Amino acid sequence: MDIRPLTDSYGVTPQITPEDLSAIKAAGYRTVICNRPDPEIPEDLHAETMRAAVEAAGLRFVVNPVFPGQLTMENVEIQRDTIDEAEGPVLAYCASGNRSSIVWALANAGRVPTDDLIAAAGKYGYQLAQFRGMIDQLAGQ
Repeated sequence: MDIRPLTDSYGVTPQITPEDLSAIKAAGYRTVICNRPDPEIPEDLHAETMRAAVEAAGLRFVVNPVFPGQLTMENVEIQRDTIDEAEGPVLAYCASGNRSSIVWALANAGRVPTDDLIAAAGKYGYQLAQFRGMIDQLAGQ
């Protein structure tokens, strides 16, 4: 497991397994967001299986699947609402952490300067510059 903290209260990671949960909890995360659609992953890591494991570890679990190339405003709103309602740091996962960083940046449009959002993700190799226009547009709404 490779947690990449974009802020003190939000991190991303590639796919997690139930064996990772003790380390996630020890790192201080209190909410886990699954941004990975079930059709991409083995059945033993599907969202409802992970929900049971995450909740058994005493953490909150939110399913917000972001399909490649099909990011929606609903995804952005769910991510934003989950972050806003979280009682502690949030860890989101997908295949590589990229989609979780994109939806986070869009959820924070207008709250955090666009350059800061792009730079935070860029520290871990996530290239969000192509989303600048979309972030700026959301920031203006």
